[in-house]
Amino acid sequence: MVLLPLLAALICILVRKENSENAKRIAGFVSCINSALAGGLWFYFDSYNPGFQFCEKYLWIKSTGIDFELGIDGISLFFVILSVWLSTLMIFGTWYSVKERLREYTISCLALQAFMVGSFAATNLFVFYIFFEGVLIPMFLIIGIWGGENRVYATIKFFLYTLFGSVFMLLAILKLYTEAQTLSFIELQDFHISPHLQILLFLGFMASFSIKIPMWPVHTWLPDAHVEAPAGGSVLLAGVLLKMGGYGLIRFCLTLFPDASHLFAPYISLLSVIAIIWASLIALAQTDIKKLIAYSSIAHMGIVTLGIFAFKPNALIGSIIQMISHGLVSAALFFGIGMLYDRFHTRNINHYGGLLKIMPGFSIMFIIFSFSSIGLPFTSGFVGEILVLIDSFSVRPIITAFACLGMVLGAAYMLNLVSKVFYGKLSTQLGLDSRLDISDYALHLSLKPFEKAVLLILTVSIVTLGVYTKPIMTPIRRTVLQYYTNHTDHTNIKPIQVDNKIRLEHAR
Repeated sequence: MVLLPLLAALICILVRKENSENAKRIAGFVSCINSALAGGLWFYFDSYNPGFQFCEKYLWIKSTGIDFELGIDGISLFFVILSVWLSTLMIFGTWYSVKERLREYTISCLALQAFMVGSFAATNLFVFYIFFEGVLIPMFLIIGIWGGENRVYATIKFFLYTLFGSVFMLLAILKLYTEAQTLSFIELQDFHISPHLQILLFLGFMASFSIKIPMWPVHTWLPDAHVEAPAGGSVLLAGVLLKMGGYGLIRFCLTLFPDASHLFAPYISLLSVIAIIWASLIALAQTDIKKLIAYSSIAHMGIVTLGIFAFKPNALIGSIIQMISHGLVSAALFFGIGMLYDRFHTRNINHYGGLLKIMPGFSIMFIIFSFSSIGLPFTSGFVGEILVLIDSFSVRPIITAFACLGMVLGAAYMLNLVSKVFYGKLSTQLGLDSRLDISDYALHLSLKPFEKAVLLILTVSIVTLGVYTKPIMTPIRRTVLQYYTNHTDHTNIKPIQVDNKIRLEHAR
């Protein structure tokens, strides 16, 4: 699943520019195959085995003993699936909108897909770092080439922010290697790290992951990147790339540096609530739809970090489900915004109005996406948030109470968006006239086949996850409970040793 899109990208390089449509077809075909493989991964995954499965291990750098190691457990499984499925939907969802440098665009999409899967499947810290940083290259190109008017500024800011944080993570990885003489995540779980060293290593990893999430106050690159990125870039930026930060906190910081995680948990929880309330207030004042969704992403990821550092199993499970849900919902919203922009060439909320009359199917699906962003029951957004808030309240009631205020603000700005865009009179600023025949508009603005398919798939996924969560809840819960259990001490949680016999057996 890592190699296949890279091979397809190499094949697309050989396609002539005048035949760029063929590159798009190759990318779509290969992504569909990878999506089927991702579905097979889920089907054959043993939900009752909390260890790593489908492990691959190859000798890579012999002189240092660094191996190329891949594997997935209940936590990484759904991030791998999310990466493949969203990148596939990205290709088909922008099938009609991207026309310039199409071959290069498809190559960037395929490379991005491979690096995202590698980041979530890597079980060696050096391999993880390579994929984690490799993601920057295709995303840099997607925003910088196919973005808006200020794309150069947004791209450079995005690149410098994320690269700056990653330098500290690289230094932490090198220090960890000098101490343990291994970067295998499976082996590092049995290696004792002194509390003082944990603090330094935690800060190094946190510097990178906090920017990637992004947490307040290192979040300022995200709104600019989203506004200037094309629809497909925004889909994967919000849907997958932000999740790498949350995944890194769970996979590495909590597991390898538990003492440091406990030490910094109150401060990170406070920053999380600041992000939730502050981003929600800023979103409430936005007139650009894309910027509104960008700030809402900061608020939702604040809920994720709040749950991660509550040190409660259900809160951690809720954070993982919240990331998966937000990946689907944010992707759906950005797809919808891109489709509106293709038709009306504006993202100003005040320019819209009455779209429910002329685009009823699209409007209903977009409203469902908005309700899921709010966290309405029977949508995917509700499940993760309620788990996080219930368990977080038992640990930090005051901070969690303020987090709930952010949810109220979230409902305010999303309902305001829905009201202005889809209800009321048809907007004359869009060249629409309520006196004309509505059927003429419906014919002109109707969704194209691939656009309909993408939005329908996301709608079904969001509702299904909100109604029936067990298929993803079971493997996640098994892995989380393997790592953590509740105790009565002052931290409310104590890391437990992982049964590496199962993991090593799979690694062989």
